[in-house]
Amino acid sequence: MNSLTNNTQRLTEHFQNDRKIIGAYPEDLKVALSSLDTQEALNEIKSWKGYKSTQLHSLQGFAKEIGVQDILYKDESTRFGLGSFKALGGAYGVLKFIQNQLTEDLNKNISIRDIRDGQYLDLTKNYTVVTATDGNHGRSVAYGAKLSGCKCQIYIHAEVSVGRQHAMEEFGATVIRIKGNYDESLRICIEEATKNNWQIISDTSYEGYTRYPRYIMAGYTVLAHEIAEQLDYKNMPTHIFLQAGVGGFAAALMAYFWEMFPEKNIKFIIVEPTLAPCLIESAKANELTVFDIKEETMMAGLSCGEPSLLAWKILNVGTDHFMTITDDRIPDLMRLLLKGMGNDPSIEAGECSASGLAALIEIKNNDCIAKQLNLNQNSRVLLFGTEGATDPDIYEAIINA
Repeated sequence: MNSLTNNTQRLTEHFQNDRKIIGAYPEDLKVALSSLDTQEALNEIKSWKGYKSTQLHSLQGFAKEIGVQDILYKDESTRFGLGSFKALGGAYGVLKFIQNQLTEDLNKNISIRDIRDGQYLDLTKNYTVVTATDGNHGRSVAYGAKLSGCKCQIYIHAEVSVGRQHAMEEFGATVIRIKGNYDESLRICIEEATKNNWQIISDTSYEGYTRYPRYIMAGYTVLAHEIAEQLDYKNMPTHIFLQAGVGGFAAALMAYFWEMFPEKNIKFIIVEPTLAPCLIESAKANELTVFDIKEETMMAGLSCGEPSLLAWKILNVGTDHFMTITDDRIPDLMRLLLKGMGNDPSIEAGECSASGLAALIEIKNNDCIAKQLNLNQNSRVLLFGTEGATDPDIYEAIINA
């Protein structure tokens, strides 16, 4: 096996964020997301059937090879049987919509528990939720629709795999495949929702649409709360690598750790594919910037060209370092995670799940950037296994290539 720290990847890009705010989580960002949102989501999601904390692995074999003190890896491959962290967001967003709509229609307070128990099926069957997706988010929205008894229509782009399409259809969703990329599927989704008075449940927020993306981000923070409970205070990470598509997941996790542990001065590194670098482009321009995707990355869940407005507000002032990675290392790292390095456990890591590890290796190859970020043998690095084999056929083809 070649050393993990050989052969720096080609075509990667780095941007050190001089606008980083140090200290307490700013009050004005609590409008985007706060610990109160986390607590509400946590109280609800912990009551769902099948809820349990996902595993937080210590990958000492990888840590020794790369040259850091510890690598913590939050493994979302088992979350609610949906195979990704997305299960925490889209489904919660759907249930909050149903709760809000019933409360308005019936003019009384409605509990989500009663909705999940089927007490309002005669009404919820008349509601329709819609979204655009690369796969995992749509599966969560479809799951939420099944929990609440509403209709669900999902728009996917040309490159979404048939396996991921079928996974959504298994929950009863109607799936529409369009030509073009994710951003085109979102555009059509918005048009159809407006025309038919359907409710969009998207983790992409934009002017005039922030309520449900905020709920979705709050759902994501549940896994951050789990990590805080799984670690001693003194063992909190020094560096957190956050893979990003539209940025909702990355912003949610950043907001949680920043608000709860401001004195730790955790370094946050945002990781994107070179083929879909909308956040690093936004960082360089110091304003939200859309990137026109011409080619799809194998990290399908990160193939997004337009940042989420809410997410960008947090990421723009909280990120220490933006970077991109190529697809080159991803297959080998997926295989290494499955095999385990030294005594590390065997981990089913989907394509997006290897991105943080690839980024860590990339920075450790760059002495200048590693020094800027104080990333060294004393560092405790937190990575996120955001998905397992969400398309088993694709996963097996990569592993066995």
